[in-house]
Amino acid sequence: MRLVSLLLVPAMLLAACESKAHQVPELQARYNAAFVAYTKDCPIIPDSSGATRMLTGEKLTSEQFADLEAKRKAKEARCKPQADHLAEIQREILAAQQ
Repeated sequence: MRLVSLLLVPAMLLAACESKAHQVPELQARYNAAFVAYTKDCPIIPDSSGATRMLTGEKLTSEQFADLEAKRKAKEARCKPQADHLAEIQREILAAQQ
């Protein structure tokens, strides 16, 4: 009986690992689809902080800076749920790979 137990545990662990490994392609497909939606809804806006203009010596007025900051915060609020969802899928992928 003890020998059966010793052989059964590694077999169960191996089966669990194989089932996790089969999850990776599905999770990767979910991530890819979610990422495409994220990039459409939350595109990367070049120089959304005004850094380039400031580095070239251009002065931003307080109104321009406030406008940039408001746009950044609005984008962050709009995009955070999608970014969090992508991060969760990444965690699931990493867990399935271990």
